[in-house]
Amino acid sequence: MAPARTCKSPEETFELGSNLALELRAGDVLLLRGDLGAGKTSLTKGILHGLNFDSDEVTSPSFALVNLYKTPVFDVYHIDLWRIEANENAGFEIGLEEILDESNSVVIIEWAERLGNYSFNSRVFDVQIDGDGDEPRTIAVETREPAETR
Repeated sequence: MAPARTCKSPEETFELGSNLALELRAGDVLLLRGDLGAGKTSLTKGILHGLNFDSDEVTSPSFALVNLYKTPVFDVYHIDLWRIEANENAGFEIGLEEILDESNSVVIIEWAERLGNYSFNSRVFDVQIDGDGDEPRTIAVETREPAETR
């Protein structure tokens, strides 16, 4: 696990996302965890910016559940599970199996804890964001290769 990084502003969270984009390859899944206001969407905007997509076009898919962004590098599926009950089969609700079958895509999932013990056959970035917009955020990123995923 890489050391956690402290981001003192939304701009630093955005920058961290932009740098994280440089590490991504097709098939990767990013699981974002953190409270309301922690910066999950700010980090996602930075990731899309790092993939040469207009970050002003990135919005939280709280009501749509899934937004698709076609970047010059990958198709990025941005998923928000906030409105999905934690005891439901969240992966089934959003059609996650079909999304994961896309060959040139990256999947970013906000509120990933609602997936329970969902198993991925791809590289996973576990991202834990602690703090909110009123205080510095601590962001820890752990990368697991497919053999390590649960």
